[in-house]
Amino acid sequence: MENQQEFIVAMIPSPGMGHLIPMIEFAKTLLLHHNLSFIFIIPTDSPPSKAQTTVLRSLPSAISHTFLPPVTLPDLPLGTKIETIISLTVLHSLPSLRRALLSQSGTVTAVVSDLFGTDTFEIANELNIPSYVFFPSTAMTLSFSFYLSQHLHQNVQCEFRDLPEPVQIPGCVPVHGKDLMDPVQDRSNDAYKWVLHHTKRYKLAHGIIENSFLELEPGAIKELQKEEPGKPPVYPVGPIINLESGRTGNHDCLRWLDEQPRGSVIFVCFGSGGTLTSAQMDELALGLEKSEQRFLWVVKSPNDKATNASYFNAETQADPFDFLPKGFVERTKSRGFVVSSWAPQTQVLSHGSIGGFLTHCGWNSILESVVNGVPLVAWPLFAEQKMNAVMVSEDVKVALRPKVGENGLVEREEIASVVKKLMEGEEGKKLRYRMNELKDAAAKTLGQLQRHEAWPSRLSYEMRINRNYCVRYCFHVLASLRNICVF
Repeated sequence: MENQQEFIVAMIPSPGMGHLIPMIEFAKTLLLHHNLSFIFIIPTDSPPSKAQTTVLRSLPSAISHTFLPPVTLPDLPLGTKIETIISLTVLHSLPSLRRALLSQSGTVTAVVSDLFGTDTFEIANELNIPSYVFFPSTAMTLSFSFYLSQHLHQNVQCEFRDLPEPVQIPGCVPVHGKDLMDPVQDRSNDAYKWVLHHTKRYKLAHGIIENSFLELEPGAIKELQKEEPGKPPVYPVGPIINLESGRTGNHDCLRWLDEQPRGSVIFVCFGSGGTLTSAQMDELALGLEKSEQRFLWVVKSPNDKATNASYFNAETQADPFDFLPKGFVERTKSRGFVVSSWAPQTQVLSHGSIGGFLTHCGWNSILESVVNGVPLVAWPLFAEQKMNAVMVSEDVKVALRPKVGENGLVEREEIASVVKKLMEGEEGKKLRYRMNELKDAAAKTLGQLQRHEAWPSRLSYEMRINRNYCVRYCFHVLASLRNICVF
């Protein structure tokens, strides 16, 4: 028998942890069941962050990584949106990417880029390598992306936020224009033009890997999987999250949770990049206090600039207690625990004391909530998070969404009311029941994957015959198992 050749899948995430983490988890999932190697090739416009290097260095030996040389971007206007910066970073990194792909010792069998990396298709096509998109958000957002490029852009003349009627995204609940993703809210901005550029190019991919599953988004996924001319296959492979269990590290917040009654604590966290203004932080603190519920709150320094996100990573630069209302920590110490900047979210959400999650509606956070059966308070901040909030509150019905006041703030009375409803009220019980149904469905799809042990032997032959079929087969089988279908 001929010697088996090493087959490598090149993963190309855009800058930032929010897209890197799910791509890593996807690679780890495939690694468990297939004889493939992976290399993460990462475009940058600055030195790697500590968070990036820490995560990448901890991976199995079959998953390597390289950072492309930082690119020098043209002078960009103050306030340039992150979608533009990311897209330009990838575009200017293409020559380095080509060299990196050619330097691999094995056969690069696929290039997998995230939703802002479609310009990598040019290099993949030149080198005759199949290209795929890893879509780390909802099937709803992916359905909107196709609808935007094929219909909305040509047929809507005003700003989407000014539309008198909600947008009917195929397979999804109606969404008001003001709740569509941030980069499409100003059609004259380069961010909109870049989003449109990428969404138009999705049809050029050999396939799209979607981090969701059928029971969670049945309408959107069924719509996406309809066969249409020029439309690539969509592989729903979710929920792709960090499933490593067990407590690691010395975390005071976990010890505090150990002492709380089961299901009694609401976890408050706005992700790695989410921040609040000083005024909104005061309202949140006083609202939590007024709710009289137990809480674990990850606090970051307030941000009083126009944006409420650092996008890549928001860290507290000083003592966060200085930014909280005077006396708040002392008054709530019997039922509250405040953490500076970061908490081990995966372990927190799986803890028995957690009964709710006040979240920015990042998709990674929502999937972690689903897998652990934790209902939500949906408090979106940026990117596509408002769309996610619509999905979990109006479609899936596992979340409450607080109302924003006329002053632009979610006020303390509203916060207290919503938190109390989630943790104690009848409405919260209904959300918890529905979330437990989704938890069971997620566990079933994950169990199907873990029990499927025949992949490596079946694939070893296919890999020697047809490298493109091999990767397509991996994605198809993973998607089929995730959605409990017969392959």
